[in-house]
Amino acid sequence: MNRTIRHASVFCLLLVLALLLRATWVQAYQAKALADNEHNRRKTIAQYAQPLGDIIVAGNPVTGSKRTVGSDLAYKRTYTQGELYAAVTGYSSQAYGSTQLEGIYSHVLDGTDDRLKNPLDALTRKQAAPGNVLTTIDPDVQKAGYEALGDDKGAAVAIDPKTGRILGMVSTPSYDPSTISGTADGEAWQKLLDDEDKPMVNRALRQPLAPGSTFKLVVAAAALEDGLYGSVDERTDSPNPYTLPDTSTVLSNENPSAPCENATLRTALQYSCNNVFAKAAVDLGQDKVRSMAEKFGFNTDKLDVPVRASKSVYPSGMDRPQTALTGIGQFEVTATPLQMAMVSAALANGGELAAPHMVSAVTDSKGSALQEFADGDTERVVSESTAEQLRSAMVTVVEEGTGTNARIPGAEVGGKTGTAQNGVGNSKTPYAWFTSYAKDASSGKEVAVAVVVEDSGAARSEVSGNGLAAPIAQKMMKAALAD
Repeated sequence: MNRTIRHASVFCLLLVLALLLRATWVQAYQAKALADNEHNRRKTIAQYAQPLGDIIVAGNPVTGSKRTVGSDLAYKRTYTQGELYAAVTGYSSQAYGSTQLEGIYSHVLDGTDDRLKNPLDALTRKQAAPGNVLTTIDPDVQKAGYEALGDDKGAAVAIDPKTGRILGMVSTPSYDPSTISGTADGEAWQKLLDDEDKPMVNRALRQPLAPGSTFKLVVAAAALEDGLYGSVDERTDSPNPYTLPDTSTVLSNENPSAPCENATLRTALQYSCNNVFAKAAVDLGQDKVRSMAEKFGFNTDKLDVPVRASKSVYPSGMDRPQTALTGIGQFEVTATPLQMAMVSAALANGGELAAPHMVSAVTDSKGSALQEFADGDTERVVSESTAEQLRSAMVTVVEEGTGTNARIPGAEVGGKTGTAQNGVGNSKTPYAWFTSYAKDASSGKEVAVAVVVEDSGAARSEVSGNGLAAPIAQKMMKAALAD
């Protein structure tokens, strides 16, 4: 009998020890993982226990917080001019999480970031006052782009070439993040998901498309840097019409009467001569074109501004006809508006590309910086001579060529139009592109802008970079140069 009791006692003791070991394991090793688990309701309660910090544009918050009623989540996010700034802020939703700046800096904005806590807060586990995110966005540039895009489906990005500061980032159609910030906004959420125009997609960063003739700037840069042509005013060896190598396919120019045969790079950019840039791409070879594209930022997996942009692609493993088509921004070449703005920005900045960014600082509630983002972190893409020559050619495009709708009185404006095929056999409405820069000598201000219009509702015959995209870029550049 005693032996049986002893065995039972030992067994119970082992069970108690196992329970203690498990409790110690959970408390010591798994506590943080459990606390951080997305399904932990306490985490969500803590996130919305107090008014959130703000995302700031030009000293003014474009976000806010509102007291809830009948919920254990005390506050929910609100937005000032939500549709205007949605491509910048993203959303913070009690039910569906957060994206973009709201997501990247969620712990700063809700006060749970350890950098916000003082020693006493750490001891008492008191939640710290939330911090703020200061953006580089210029409200006038943002508004100009948003209003100019209007009902069009498209996007636009404006960058300060010297500093890399993103002055405007617009994607349309947009949405108001306030409509999905609460726990009872399922109907509004589903409506956004079902919308075939995908308003929650940030087209400025996250939807690479064929860049069409705007990519000719990259090919021209490669041709000058490689020495294929000595200057933008040297005549090229470019038959017109041009037959794609190893095929019988003839590549035509949009304007049959344009002086594209053996045209200089300046004239070829002015009239957007397909024959010149298709042949230049073949003569250079895909590796040299790809190398130049990658210097501008193509094929980069980790382009964070700090929101991660989708990769803009210059393909590999092509034959010669496919390489020719990449020379005019077709085949499998894709680019975001951010990427094409970076091309113009580098040329405007003497061949140096300043790292693009749209956050200048992250601060605590008293304004002390937790993290700062320096301007002017640059890399040389092309020589100063190449940049100067291409700027000159881009000015010719605006003054005398296909980009006249981008002119700004009293300012130096250069640009390149593009119309890119869309769908199998170009069966869908083409994309209208414009990438550009503008400088005001009197004030020293400058800006680079890229615009894509996916669909404006215009007839196919009316779709052009100059007709649809250039006027939008012009308004954003004018706003950036204004006092």
